Amino acid sequence: MPNELCSLSATELVRRMRSKEVSARDVIAAHLARIEAVNPRLNALVTLHADEATAAAQRADEAHARGETLGLLHGLPVAHKDLFVTRGMRTTFGSPIFSQFIPDQDSIVVERQRRAGAITIGKTNTPEFGAGSQTFNTVFGATRNPYDPSKTCGGSSGGAAVALATGMVALADGSDLGGSLRNPANFCNVVGLRPSVGRVPQWPSQDAWGTLAVSGPMARTVEDVALFLRVLAGPDARDPVSLADSGDVFGGSLQREFTGTRVAWSADLGGLPVEAAVTAVLESQRGVFVEMGCDVEEVSPDLRGADEVFQTLRGVAMASSLGPLLDQRPTAFKETIVWNVELGRALTGAQVAAAVLKRSQIFDRMRTFMEKYEFLIAPVNQVVPFAIEQEYPTVINGVKMNTYLDWMRSCSAITVTGHPAISVPCGFTPHGLPVGVQIIGRYRDERGLLQFAHAFEQRTRI
Repeated sequence: MPNELCSLSATELVRRMRSKEVSARDVIAAHLARIEAVNPRLNALVTLHADEATAAAQRADEAHARGETLGLLHGLPVAHKDLFVTRGMRTTFGSPIFSQFIPDQDSIVVERQRRAGAITIGKTNTPEFGAGSQTFNTVFGATRNPYDPSKTCGGSSGGAAVALATGMVALADGSDLGGSLRNPANFCNVVGLRPSVGRVPQWPSQDAWGTLAVSGPMARTVEDVALFLRVLAGPDARDPVSLADSGDVFGGSLQREFTGTRVAWSADLGGLPVEAAVTAVLESQRGVFVEMGCDVEEVSPDLRGADEVFQTLRGVAMASSLGPLLDQRPTAFKETIVWNVELGRALTGAQVAAAVLKRSQIFDRMRTFMEKYEFLIAPVNQVVPFAIEQEYPTVINGVKMNTYLDWMRSCSAITVTGHPAISVPCGFTPHGLPVGVQIIGRYRDERGLLQFAHAFEQRTRI
């Protein structure tokens, strides 16, 4: 990163702007120059509002000069996933149906960032309606991995991860149903947190009572993720499942002592196929947790039925959210979405009821497991970044993947448990491809999870 401002953490950028060592105009100008230099090759940002961002930076500096109270994200350049509606800014959902759609309202996550003083630069690329962990669509094309542009960046928050990894933005929001905050963070060497359901309120939403999909923060450091979560978290009456805790619980130092902490280590989450290159990187850092003073034990939670539950409840969600639109525009969707909607529509009431029951059982087994172990260490992805032309892996270690979802089971199984999980950079393959580690915390204990991830990050500095 030629310009130092683009390589600084969000926390440091805020500090420098508050102390007037640098202006918001300087910060925005540096990031816009970075976007101009890098984005054409990687295609992370798909809608750019450079003039609006520059004007907003001018207003931010003037407010600072007048002595006005500054927001937690004062002057920071951010970009919003193209699934989040943004007032006055094109939001396509990665679909040709909405290629020219300009909303008249903001999603809650966008609204809260604006209120905290962040400056929106643009929108980040996502697969069509966020379906699949490979970021491509017919509106904007594919987003490429910054470590090897011939490879995928993952998804569905792929544009966000690439924009962060290359210094185009300081923070980026995302969403996660089956791994969409963790998967691209893993492939791009940044940090992605899937918070507990309700931690970050969601609106507008087609399923206000849904408990699979969440919104959350991505950043280059765990400390920045905590800063971002402080802004995004907190109750909102528009989301009936939002948690009552204020985002301020994520303020303050992340330093903590972990001597004697019991940690579960699961290289395959109970038998999933995982590429040797992924396992090798994770094993190379296993000793770090021992150095932290943790009592590390090889053991996996009982996740029996998680795949069935995920496929069933995701199918229901796809059928309800996209089914009506598919009926109107049957040729405007990619094949995997059509398959997923049809799967949901073919489900019987008995199948859905069984999935609900099994999910409750899985949660209870996971809760009991996490009473003994404060953290669970596992792979984020079962594979390393694959070819940009490949929609999804079809075989892992000789095991056939029957659907476009199967290769993400190391993330989707954790989704089913409802527990918060974070992807933190862990190392690189011999070919220079990033591999992250997935750390799962106790139910609704994002602060403890951030503290643990921060301790690991401070010792590895990947």
